[in-house]
Amino acid sequence: MGFGDINHYVSNGRDGQINLDELARANNKKAGFILEEAQANLELAAETGYKPELRRNFSVLSLLGVGFGLTNSWFGISAALTTGISSGGPMMIVYGIIIVACISMCIAITLSELVSSMPNAGGQYYWTMKLAPKKYAPFASYMCGAFAWAGSVFTSASVTISMATSLVGMYALAHPGFVVQRWHVFIAYQLSNLFLLMFNIYEKPLPALSKGALYISLLSFVVITITILVKASGNYQSAHFVFVEFNNNTGWSSSGIAFIVGLINPNWSFSCLDAATHLSEELLEPRRQIPIAIIGTVIIGLVTSLVYSIAMFFSIKNLDAILTSTTGVPILDIFYQVLGSRAGAIVLESLVFLTALTCNVASHTWQARLCWSFARDNGLPGSRYWSKVNPKTGQPINAHFMSCAWCAVIGCIYMGSTTAYNAMVIGCIIFLLLSYSVPTVFLLLKGRDNIKHGPFWMGKIGLFSNYVVLIWTLFTLVFYSFPPVMPVTAGNMNYVSVVIGVFGVYCVIYWFARGRSKYTTIEVREQGIEALTTNLSRQITNVEMILSNIASRK
Repeated sequence: MGFGDINHYVSNGRDGQINLDELARANNKKAGFILEEAQANLELAAETGYKPELRRNFSVLSLLGVGFGLTNSWFGISAALTTGISSGGPMMIVYGIIIVACISMCIAITLSELVSSMPNAGGQYYWTMKLAPKKYAPFASYMCGAFAWAGSVFTSASVTISMATSLVGMYALAHPGFVVQRWHVFIAYQLSNLFLLMFNIYEKPLPALSKGALYISLLSFVVITITILVKASGNYQSAHFVFVEFNNNTGWSSSGIAFIVGLINPNWSFSCLDAATHLSEELLEPRRQIPIAIIGTVIIGLVTSLVYSIAMFFSIKNLDAILTSTTGVPILDIFYQVLGSRAGAIVLESLVFLTALTCNVASHTWQARLCWSFARDNGLPGSRYWSKVNPKTGQPINAHFMSCAWCAVIGCIYMGSTTAYNAMVIGCIIFLLLSYSVPTVFLLLKGRDNIKHGPFWMGKIGLFSNYVVLIWTLFTLVFYSFPPVMPVTAGNMNYVSVVIGVFGVYCVIYWFARGRSKYTTIEVREQGIEALTTNLSRQITNVEMILSNIASRK
């Protein structure tokens, strides 16, 4: 009978009777929260036909912790620094951050408008289901959900490999004679992925962990930036080096292509903006709270990544040494150049690693929600397993474990190619952009004024943002498939187009073989609205009566 925190107050007896004694012991604040949660659950059921299964324990701050903790723009610059520096040097990254941040704000506005209008844990695949013509909605929604989930798994894989590279790099710096081998990073990757399994098993600590991720990231950013600037005082690079000088080390004869390829670094640093939308069913006011978190993520990301990058590049002593790094972690080499101390550099890199860890916890929260929500509409093989929420922990544990298992599989790509990390980053970016573009296309075809507007609606600015999302998706789909360096070999080839193509073909085959007969359409889902709302309305009436009686006694 009961859902969310009401589970604590509804007995297991027949007729779903409220546990009067336990509810009476709840303080006014808690009792009020229970009623608000019940009302939010009723709204979800009445509008979508989905049964509320998760507790609404996230606040705006903890939601921002998930959003920024995952996007973590300054960390993204640190982790993917090699691509940007090789493609144009510091100036490429500095201007790339500004360019991508502006585009990301358009993505944020588009996502915020959609989630404010139609909050649902399914996010972009649910919006597609609602916006697309009835004839095409099931297939379009299914493809959108598949791309979104694939993007989340590739994101977790790319963050995990940055953690593994950081661990091996710190060991290499501490042991000068150590030569980094590919298998070292692979083993560290798999161990890191296994270790991270534990953080998304229980629901209760997640809001606190999310806030902690935000605090850890911002504190690490401040400590590293101030330390580097202070230690480099008097030995800064010129403004010309940071803002003007262009260094093309990609092998591409065209500086324009080199610059575009280098945008992958700042683009990854502003990806995953849909993360907060998949927590819609864990908030009391998702229509208002989620846009705040998404827009806030881009603003904080722009400020931190721009300040951080400029500080690091002014402090570099030898750019060539960074490009020929023996640790495989360029930011670690910058720390060592500036501090002149291996121990000091490792301490600062440990802060980057800790930020990466919290980033991956947020990524696993996101990918588990995506997998679970998609599975409850039978979007995945074995959906009956992945759509379960563990009653003891309040988490979709099966979906979490399955997604992590695929992260382990994707990590095997690293053993076959030196540019595997680049492919994971690009896969994350393109899969997610494709999933954003599908509902955006149908929003424009349906007409922006032909849907119910939420509290967040930007009018003409929103329309402009929608077109930017579509243009940027096409742009990245073409240019991010280019090889990162020339000449091309089997080892440094960009295989992302193969990954996207193979996954796309698999999705289409699965759809026609099985998916179209199993996938839950919006019409089928909405047939259960009456039963759900009747149940939840009765529950709210009981809670209101009990709270009224408690108040009268006092």
